[in-house]
Amino acid sequence: MKFRGVLVGILCTCAFLLAVVAVLIVSAHGLSAREEPSRIEKWIARRVRMAAVPRDAEQTTNPVPNTPEVLAEARAHWADHCASCHGNDGSGESMMGKRTYPPAPDMRLPETQNMSDGALFYVIQNGVRMTAMPAWGTAGGAHDEEDSWKLVRFIRHLPQLTFEEKREMEKLNPKGPEDRKEEEEEDKFLKGEDSNAETEHHHHH
Repeated sequence: MKFRGVLVGILCTCAFLLAVVAVLIVSAHGLSAREEPSRIEKWIARRVRMAAVPRDAEQTTNPVPNTPEVLAEARAHWADHCASCHGNDGSGESMMGKRTYPPAPDMRLPETQNMSDGALFYVIQNGVRMTAMPAWGTAGGAHDEEDSWKLVRFIRHLPQLTFEEKREMEKLNPKGPEDRKEEEEEDKFLKGEDSNAETEHHHHH
């Protein structure tokens, strides 16, 4: 019992110190998401991410095979659902990714790559509190779980992503109004060129 009391005391002290650090950070920087996170904030964010994963989840193995078909499906899913924050290449270099607080991590680096498959799966399914990472898993959805395991395979592939794969993903990225307008103008231009070519062809006859 005495030991438990000491342990609770230590935990309370740690929680208090973290609260003090948080208050000092907010006092110094406010709550703006525009600021670059300090080193201690990055450390806390990393610890929060790791602490969010239960031990049994961390040890779960990936039931999905690492095949070209699985990677292709995951690549398309990533381009459509994940790239707006994480970038096609997992760098976090996107308009959204750079503006969240903390910013989206570069998932090609050891900080993410050294996480177990089970930990990555858990983060995709459950999100991470106090970050912009949402929970993508729905209650009891087996298909969602399979998609998440496929995404884990793709995250492992990010450091080897090729230029051709990135180009392919760009076509699958969600389109905003400006992108759609640009595509329509390109289509009109190409159709216009075709009709001009046909007109010229008829004139020659």
